[in-house]
Amino acid sequence: MDSLGLLSKVVVTAANTSERLASAYALMELLDEYQGCLERVKVLWVDGGYSGDKFALAIWLMIQARVEVISRSGAGFEILPKRWVVERTFGWLNWYRRLSKDYERLTEMSEAAIYAVMTRIILKRLAA
Repeated sequence: MDSLGLLSKVVVTAANTSERLASAYALMELLDEYQGCLERVKVLWVDGGYSGDKFALAIWLMIQARVEVISRSGAGFEILPKRWVVERTFGWLNWYRRLSKDYERLTEMSEAAIYAVMTRIILKRLAA
């Protein structure tokens, strides 16, 4: 995802799949599809589910980027830096009925629906 909230790659997994494993898989797919695209990435901001030295080492070995965990410091509401970009994108996706709930049985169909919605969002911005 870029700073505008537009998606580059979507990987939907089953609920029992580890976040760290799925993100490493998605990063490997990105490297295969867009060779040279990730050269400029210097910092990868992640939430608390991706914390850990092994994950940070795997990211460093793949794209030589530093991992920064964005986590809450206390109880109650707190605005987290960079997290709003992700939350805003999820908000855009939830405006579309098919993505407001998990209707799909296959993860591939969920990925296709997300790509279709993001294409529509981009086209609406270009037409405006």
